[in-house]
Amino acid sequence: MAFTFQINNDVNFTHNKELLKKAENLKPKLQHTSIDAVDTVTIIKDSTSLGGYSVRKMDKSNSLDKPLKKGESVILDFGNHHVGHFSVHIDSVGSPMDAPLTLRIKFAEMPIELVKDSKDYTGWLSSSWIQEELIHLDVLPTVLKLPRRYSFRYVELTVVDTSPKWKAKFSKPRLETETSVDNDKLNSIKLDDPVLAKIYKVGLKTLQDCMQTVFEDGPKRDRRLWIGDLRLQALADYSTFKDTTLVKRCLYLFGAMAADDGRIPANVFTQPKNTPDDTFLFDYSLFFISILDDLMKFEPDSTILTDLYPIAKKQMNLALNKVKKSGELSLDDSYPVFIDWSNAFDKSTAGQAILIYTLKQFINLTKLTGEDITIYQKKLNTISDFARTSLFDKNTGLFVSGTKHELNIASQVWMVLAQVMTDDENKLIMNKTISKLFPVKNIATPYMYHHIVEALFVSGLKEQATILLKQYWGKMITLGADTFWEAFDPDKPNYSPYGSPLLNSYCHAWSCTPVYLIQRYLQTEK
Repeated sequence: MAFTFQINNDVNFTHNKELLKKAENLKPKLQHTSIDAVDTVTIIKDSTSLGGYSVRKMDKSNSLDKPLKKGESVILDFGNHHVGHFSVHIDSVGSPMDAPLTLRIKFAEMPIELVKDSKDYTGWLSSSWIQEELIHLDVLPTVLKLPRRYSFRYVELTVVDTSPKWKAKFSKPRLETETSVDNDKLNSIKLDDPVLAKIYKVGLKTLQDCMQTVFEDGPKRDRRLWIGDLRLQALADYSTFKDTTLVKRCLYLFGAMAADDGRIPANVFTQPKNTPDDTFLFDYSLFFISILDDLMKFEPDSTILTDLYPIAKKQMNLALNKVKKSGELSLDDSYPVFIDWSNAFDKSTAGQAILIYTLKQFINLTKLTGEDITIYQKKLNTISDFARTSLFDKNTGLFVSGTKHELNIASQVWMVLAQVMTDDENKLIMNKTISKLFPVKNIATPYMYHHIVEALFVSGLKEQATILLKQYWGKMITLGADTFWEAFDPDKPNYSPYGSPLLNSYCHAWSCTPVYLIQRYLQTEK
């Protein structure tokens, strides 16, 4: 079952006005900070950085004070990754302005984006996401304030044309940042390991820049609320900003806009109005239960539970309808399980494990409501027994998946996270996973790497978990990351799922989880 674009035009959605009103009442007021560009820089070849390029600070003779003629450009460095609105003062220097200024502005999260020409992009994702503007200005001086929000560290200003009689002079480049939280107000944590300390800092910035009026999956591209990202962002948030208001808002948005058959959509839009996407993923719908249960553990809220438990119950009942009498989960392409972008492995056993994982959480929620758990406990026993007797291969000591009895990492990871076996057995499973299935291959998302690392922690393999965490997220930092990325394959550092780094999201929600993993599983001091 492949993860592809879904088009379900025949699906109708509910729009629960009461829940949407509660979501609107929880909408945060965005915080803004004015930031000036730190330096002017030039692109240099650098084999140690992503794509083979980094930046070098320019000397004063090439600063912003130098007027630019046709074909000349300047690159501004704002010192770190930010999300917000850009402005710059522009004037003409020389003879009277006898022709308009044609200006190209490129925004980049990473230097490699400034090297690539947007005209060469032929990928399958819309080129309209490329952060580039071509602007004509008839009258100077002016303060150019771009209405669109961007996600970037670098800005390249290129004078496409003026006239031979005058040049364009730029000054006061400024960024008005947007985020719903302020990491300067956080209590710092002490980490003796400098690599972990840097990973934590970059993870925190990633989370901050994705926290807008919802938990966005990526502020550069998509800019919407995905439930898989939300689950991980909420866990990271509880370890850092503790902004439960934003978590509740996002839960209400999902709960208010289910399909008529009760399924929670995989993602929702909030601009220009609240709109559910017509994409449905089996595990993402179930993660509505996870997010609600995690919230109740962190900050019990009887109102939220009363409002949203019926929606969580509907997700579980729909999922259990996909289970055979034997306890085997049976899915088809009409309601696929995601697990990870990669389609290089069978996902059926991982899907079974996620059902077990979320069913346990649903039983916790049901206990809180006072409802009877008997039916659900029996279902849990049946589904878990099937996993232990039919999916666990005693010869290899690992879980198999699909008709070909495939061995893959995702199956082991999710069965360990679901606690299907005993603690001692889980430790053996992850040790065998390391010996038989490591190093990790054909996985290119921090989303799946998060679950691998957490499974190692859960099974008691703290040292191995820490090593993998440092290797994976630390490698992004050595390649120049200010925030963590949507996709990263250590074996193919320049990998892009879209065919170009211009479309890659270099600040992405599901990559922020080291802040959670470090806080929960590694010793820290406040």
